[in-house]
Amino acid sequence: MRRGQRHETTLVFMIVLFAFAASFATIPNVHAQAPKAARHLAIRGVYGGVPVEILDRGASLKDYGINAVWIGSDGLTKAAIDRLHAQGAKVFAEFNTMHASGYLKDHPDAAPIGIDGNPCPPPDGWQGVCPTHPGYRAWRMDAFRKALATHEIDGIWLDYHHAHASWEQAEPNMPETCFCPRCVNQFAREAKVQLPNASPAEIAHAVLSAHKEKWVDWRCGVFTGWVREFRDIRNKTRPKALLGTFHCPWTANERDGAIRNRLAIDLKAQAPYIDVFSPMPYHARFGHANDPAWVERTVTALGEHLGIKGIEGEPKQIWPIVQLTEWGEPVPLEQVAEVIHHGARAPATGMTIFVWGPLSKDRAKLERVGELYRSLQP
Repeated sequence: MRRGQRHETTLVFMIVLFAFAASFATIPNVHAQAPKAARHLAIRGVYGGVPVEILDRGASLKDYGINAVWIGSDGLTKAAIDRLHAQGAKVFAEFNTMHASGYLKDHPDAAPIGIDGNPCPPPDGWQGVCPTHPGYRAWRMDAFRKALATHEIDGIWLDYHHAHASWEQAEPNMPETCFCPRCVNQFAREAKVQLPNASPAEIAHAVLSAHKEKWVDWRCGVFTGWVREFRDIRNKTRPKALLGTFHCPWTANERDGAIRNRLAIDLKAQAPYIDVFSPMPYHARFGHANDPAWVERTVTALGEHLGIKGIEGEPKQIWPIVQLTEWGEPVPLEQVAEVIHHGARAPATGMTIFVWGPLSKDRAKLERVGELYRSLQP
């Protein structure tokens, strides 16, 4: 071949190669829609009950990559736990701390008091309880101890452990509470502040104006004290069980610091007593329906806040609970991969899905979950 011919052949080859590459680049890449997970996940769970729909048709949880199930502590049974353990799955209980509102029927003095000195109506129907009521606290601690002592569970997660509020929505409703005489007197004594001898409304005003910072610190301390007691009970009753918490996903500065200022959640203070933090970044429910990457940003921010990196051997772990079913806003099938992969990024080392009931009825979505969970297995 002459030199000129070789040059022409080379030029034609390069043009064809470039055209092929350009056309290939225009082919849609379905995997580009979801970022690759940073690692395999040790825990791949579902929240909301035993997945009998899988088991009853002869399939196994392993077929779907599921190795953990969260069940409400009131719904725990030996048969369910044994069935899940036989599948190689861990069983975690969800324990309601501050939202067991049935207690108020016979103990109206446990209702949170608002800034007007009257029982605060339940915001959007979410009824909380006064955190210093001794009877209520003893009742919840007894129930917590019983759940651990009675059932062979692998861990127990605190839920609704926050002040009287409805925050699980795009626009939260968080009234200022609790200004009952018990709380106010305990605050004055423990925070060493002088409060006026005045009406309940005037005392509440004084607390929120002259003593706001001390009030917030004190309230957070009350809720952290509950966590410390839960930890002590776990240590004495079932020490190998994990203690986790489902909690508000907001950052420390979000909504004017509402996670501490209104909800009384101090995650750094609770960290010495908690093994696993499970933020609840329900992207569709919380106004981020078109932004699944918000899940990853939330988990990343939590890791930075608590100094958790998601590396092997860390004493604290982050396992977010992500939304894949409708609650106010739907989560479409094509978004499932994005949500799971964003939730699986470091510092997360595990995750669970909200919520099993609706997911079990959506076979296409469930099969997609299985495909993704299997891909995240070590």
